[in-house]
Amino acid sequence: MAEFDAVIVGGGAAGLFAAAMIGRNGGSTLIVERNRQTGKKLLITGKGRCNVTNHCQPDEVLKNIPTNPKFLYSAVMGFPPAAVMDYFEQLGVALKTERGNRVFPVSDKAQDIAAALEHDAKAHGTRIVRGRAAEILMENGKAIGVKTAEDSYFAKNVLIATGGISYPITGSTGDGYTLAKQAGHSIIKPAPSLVPLVLSGSEAARMMGLSLRNVTLSAYEENRTKPVFSEQGELLFTHYGVSGPLVLSASAHLRPDEGRHYALSIDLKPALTEKQLDLRVQRDFADFANRDFCNALEKLLPAKLIPVAVERSKIGAETKVHSITKEQRQAFVRLLKDFRFAVKGFRPAEEAVITRGGVCVKEINPKTLESKLVSHLFFAGEVLDCDAYTGGFNLQIAFSTAYAAATAICQKQTERN
Repeated sequence: MAEFDAVIVGGGAAGLFAAAMIGRNGGSTLIVERNRQTGKKLLITGKGRCNVTNHCQPDEVLKNIPTNPKFLYSAVMGFPPAAVMDYFEQLGVALKTERGNRVFPVSDKAQDIAAALEHDAKAHGTRIVRGRAAEILMENGKAIGVKTAEDSYFAKNVLIATGGISYPITGSTGDGYTLAKQAGHSIIKPAPSLVPLVLSGSEAARMMGLSLRNVTLSAYEENRTKPVFSEQGELLFTHYGVSGPLVLSASAHLRPDEGRHYALSIDLKPALTEKQLDLRVQRDFADFANRDFCNALEKLLPAKLIPVAVERSKIGAETKVHSITKEQRQAFVRLLKDFRFAVKGFRPAEEAVITRGGVCVKEINPKTLESKLVSHLFFAGEVLDCDAYTGGFNLQIAFSTAYAAATAICQKQTERN
């Protein structure tokens, strides 16, 4: 009966990287992967370009992790962004840093990252089998292997790196939660995060395809005056609501699944104060004094936004610009600085970049990622109740936790020997 130093469930970023690290230290590893290819989710990250990490200091990574950053402190400090970048460049994958310190392969091909990880794991002895892990094999409170429908694989350690429930087409269907429950672990209810938002009403559908750049998006919880999120960037109107980088980031701060209600506010002209925007509108109105109001906004707003803005202004579409009162104009300016929409909810988990929730971190050792309930059982990556904002931070969590787990597994082998 072959026994490995580690059986790893999941051949994604965390699983492949952990296998490579264990292999580099002389350990034998087996990856159980349900897909025909490894790294399937990696191939679609960053729109197929793979935002592999964020070129920043470890403390900046932690600031971008809203869920359980303290738990991740040791892992991120132990394997920070600089180490991730060094690793891939040593494998021959040239990297570049773009806006927001986002790191991508120079080739703009996620395939290069996925292939490098698989190649490194295999080069250091990792065996990959196709199958779906159905059960963690345990004996006397210790993990001793993994069972699939076809076979059982025995090991000195088991690492769960299955991902969450986002993009289930890639194999992230929550198997890791089922396995964790078998071992007695608590699961924080999984929910989509970094996900497009559904808006109430039909206005978004009327503006479908409209991309707004350099706007400020703020999200407010009902009856609160301080926003839970506010940032400048880009968003896109869709048939159901809004998507785009700003919206995905905002979604990480919202909890509609908990019965909370939110409004999104778009400042369409964040570079201008209300007073400056009023002066700008006055100039446009002077230029188009004899036009109908609906035909006087072409310099100010995108075409798809004009009908909605006119309706919201309560100024008649055919009102001559020269007859618009000062009060009407100033109210219109305030509208442009606070263009609001009611949030109806999240789009499905199938459209989420990552999952919020997962294996409760209180039951896991933050330094080693080993279970406190079952010895020799480890967790890494998105299966944990840890999630971050967009910008490469979630893959950084995957690599940092995988490194910590792999290091601990290797340490056990050293102690055994």
